[in-house]
Amino acid sequence: MRKTISFSIVAIFALAACFSERGVTGIGGLDCSADLNDQVPGSTIVVISNFAFEPNEVRVRPGARVTWVNCDADVHTSTSDNGVWNSPNLEQGQTYTRSFDAAGTFAYHCTPHPFMQAAVIVE
Repeated sequence: MRKTISFSIVAIFALAACFSERGVTGIGGLDCSADLNDQVPGSTIVVISNFAFEPNEVRVRPGARVTWVNCDADVHTSTSDNGVWNSPNLEQGQTYTRSFDAAGTFAYHCTPHPFMQAAVIVE
């Protein structure tokens, strides 16, 4: 049992090393009616709107940054299905950015609204 727990902890830390977190920005709010690419340069944008992640699937190269922008009035998160990352609650206009360094498919959801599901595919 103790070896299984130790292995699980090591596996979680190994997965976490594949990512780089940038945290929450945009306090005061981004303008969701304007071009978000201009407001968040150098990142693939995922818009949270109408209780959905748009696009539902993004394909990026290793080392790419993905930024989630909450354009809904409700609070949302970007939370990996396997527990590797979990953004804080994002208020309207706030962003969360993460770099993806390793290839793979990374499914995620919104914690307050688990029906909101999407994926980042790093190839």
